[in-house]
Amino acid sequence: MEYVKTEQAPQAIGPYSQAVKVNGVVYTSGQIPLTLAGEVIGGGIEEQTNQVLRNLSKVLEEAGSSLQKVIKTTVFIQDMNEFGALNAIYEEYFGEHKPARSTVEVARLPKDVRVEIEAIAICE
Repeated sequence: MEYVKTEQAPQAIGPYSQAVKVNGVVYTSGQIPLTLAGEVIGGGIEEQTNQVLRNLSKVLEEAGSSLQKVIKTTVFIQDMNEFGALNAIYEEYFGEHKPARSTVEVARLPKDVRVEIEAIAICE
């Protein structure tokens, strides 16, 4: 088991790792829309989803993977009415690659952000 840590994405805000790599698979912690300085970015679901996916991409790269090697994501969204806007940004990052995905509306997320995304990806 290998703990993944990169300075190119916000540091964990609790007692957990950015990701863990086991047997050629990386499991990321949920990424929220934080800057490298740990500040929540402003804006709506589009801006926050962009930041989350940039952060997720950096963690995956550090693990020797990428968004194109993701096999499953879990998306936590504060308001399911923003599902369409989230999907539009999500599709920009994943393109034709369509990993399995679950999307769950939640009452509240860390730091009161609008979206959090975690991923499982292969490392080859």
